[in-house]
Amino acid sequence: MDFDQKVLDRLKKLEDKYETMGQNTESYLDGLLYADSMTYWDYLRIDTLLSLQVPKTDFPDEMVFILYHQITELYFRLTLHEIDQISNNGREVLKTGEDKGWKTKLDVDFFIERLTRINRYFESLTMSFAIMVDGMEKDQFQRFRMSLLPASGFQSVQYRKIEICATDFKNLVAVEKRKDIDTNASIETMYEDIYWKLGAMELATGKKTLTLKQFEKQYSDELIELGQKRKKDNLWQKYMELSDSDQKNQKLINGLKQFDINVNVNWPLVHYKSAVRYLHSKEEDIAATGGTNWQKYLPPKFAKRIFYPDLWSDKEKKEWGKRWVESVV
Repeated sequence: MDFDQKVLDRLKKLEDKYETMGQNTESYLDGLLYADSMTYWDYLRIDTLLSLQVPKTDFPDEMVFILYHQITELYFRLTLHEIDQISNNGREVLKTGEDKGWKTKLDVDFFIERLTRINRYFESLTMSFAIMVDGMEKDQFQRFRMSLLPASGFQSVQYRKIEICATDFKNLVAVEKRKDIDTNASIETMYEDIYWKLGAMELATGKKTLTLKQFEKQYSDELIELGQKRKKDNLWQKYMELSDSDQKNQKLINGLKQFDINVNVNWPLVHYKSAVRYLHSKEEDIAATGGTNWQKYLPPKFAKRIFYPDLWSDKEKKEWGKRWVESVV
């Protein structure tokens, strides 16, 4: 039978592709001939995915708790994927011919598009947090949580990576230490005073919780290395590399400010709302699963975590998180 010219053209492109790599085209065509067709369940590894929920107790609502946190980690992974694209100036995946590869200059529209995706991921997480706030029986949670000690959502390294990739490291230093930072301070020095360590102190003694000790042992070296790597290509630095006119792009400014709000106001405060529901009683506040000091760690008004302080007015920074508290809590 005669092949359609479009088929012949594609075969020629395949031959050129494999010859460039020093490969035999016929061998790859044989591979296509012998390979089984793709299925939805194989492509997405559905059986493996559904095997990853392993409750520690028989309380039914523990499954809700596990699944939502796993969904959260997948959204975090998507966020880091988009940040990597921005940091690498955007890959030109649709270009053909020999001029493939990475752009040498970040396109502002590409920046805005990826930032919009990131905000969409966090907004989806925040809007769906009712699964955690209202979707579990309080009595069940307060029982099965005891089997999770000292694990805590505080130990999400992907969330810490998002923070480090989003801003200059000095903005992650605890607010009471921030003003004293030397302009030439190393990442290692600033890491010692990073804000979230103060949220993982034992309520009674003020000492590091086991939750924090475990996390530091597992991830401190990795996070310090990431901080060093992202000194020049975190999202703020990528913004500062843009031309003066691109820096004035209102869509980009709004996107960065919304990301700041999503990560540093909306996300911690929906956690705060959940903690109030599950960990607050009339007599006393109950410690979180890892013993973290959630009462001071979660509210933005205490931590003043702001990725892009130069984009906010003094009044906005002073009232950081206030509007959310007034409208929701």
